[in-house]
Amino acid sequence: MTTRTGDIVGKCTSLAALLEVSAYPKPGNVHRLRDSPNTKYEHFLAGSVSLYPRMRELAEKSLRIRNEDREWTELGVGESILASTKDMMDWQSGGNVHLGIILLFSPLAAAAGSVMKEGVVDLEELRGALNEVISGAIPIDAVNIYRAIDEAMSKENLGAVDQLDVKDTSSLDKILAEGLTPLDIFRECQARDAICKEWATGFNVTFTEGYPFLRKRLDAGASINEATVDTFLKILSEHPDSLIQRKLGKKDAIAVSVNAKEIIQAGGASTEIGMTMIWELDDELRKENGSLNPGTTADLTAASLFLILLTGWRP
Repeated sequence: MTTRTGDIVGKCTSLAALLEVSAYPKPGNVHRLRDSPNTKYEHFLAGSVSLYPRMRELAEKSLRIRNEDREWTELGVGESILASTKDMMDWQSGGNVHLGIILLFSPLAAAAGSVMKEGVVDLEELRGALNEVISGAIPIDAVNIYRAIDEAMSKENLGAVDQLDVKDTSSLDKILAEGLTPLDIFRECQARDAICKEWATGFNVTFTEGYPFLRKRLDAGASINEATVDTFLKILSEHPDSLIQRKLGKKDAIAVSVNAKEIIQAGGASTEIGMTMIWELDDELRKENGSLNPGTTADLTAASLFLILLTGWRP
């Protein structure tokens, strides 16, 4: 049976993803006015709607775990990540549109289900529960996360690693044999991937940078579109995008971050000069056939939107 808590968390996940992809112009990303050659805005809309069932289920499972005083090892967050990834791929034909969001939203949705009261969460309580969810994930969760990543991502976007490569089927056997948890693995890969770093740090960028900046912009009177674009640029300005870095190297990723910082300093999406600079950067980043797509920054922006919706804000 669907609970009110599960329903609210599920709706917040879909709405956060919809708001993120609809915000324009997010330089180098698909948004409501620009598609990529093989991935359209509508693909992201369909992928966003597909998130609801699994995220609702995660929230409901975590609520039962909390109420029945059970162990977080029973949650099965990896299984939910894999199922949500398959849903995302089944519901549209544009490829991987939301794997990063699924990896970020799943533990957040589980944590939210366990602490939500009267339809909203307290962020301090949420982060505490999030750490319990992440710490409670077990080796089979890691295996299912690997399967989800393999399902959605190409080797080009993943890059190659010497140990525990997602595309190497022997990695799954090694994870189980050595008892490696998602947290163990994400701690090892956090230097090369921002989503791994979020898991390893208790979602530090989302809680201490993305969400506070988004809240500040909205409280100052910015529209949700302006606030979302500026949050994207703020995160990008401070953290060179790890997807760009894997594709082209650190130098190119840093150069994009420098451009984002200049736009923020010029006033961002709320100013005429800022918007001119944003459109110019959007044009520039589209010249490299997707290699300069700050896709991981978009995922972190979506996670920041998810937090603000969980606190009760509505557009």
